[in-house]
Amino acid sequence: MSFLSEALWVLLLGSLLGLELIGKVPPTLHTPLMSGANAISGITMLAALTLIIKSGDQLPLLVMGSIALGFALFNVIGGFLVTDRMLAMFSRKSSNGRGNR
Repeated sequence: MSFLSEALWVLLLGSLLGLELIGKVPPTLHTPLMSGANAISGITMLAALTLIIKSGDQLPLLVMGSIALGFALFNVIGGFLVTDRMLAMFSRKSSNGRGNR
């Protein structure tokens, strides 16, 4: 079995496991879980950048690193946007109906 096929199996099984675990989390725990996922995605971004730098002329590693970087970046940016929106819910409302922004 080649490295690429093993990596694709790990990606598939990890995705299925993640989907199964996230589906069973109650809504009250989504915010702490998302905070942890953002931290893990930050580590994934560093690993993906390392893979891209060290890939050399191996196209499959470059593509896999780029995809991993894209997904991790999407997760981190989405987490920051959701956190900002959640914090805006707790800001005091001014007299004109808008938040303190």
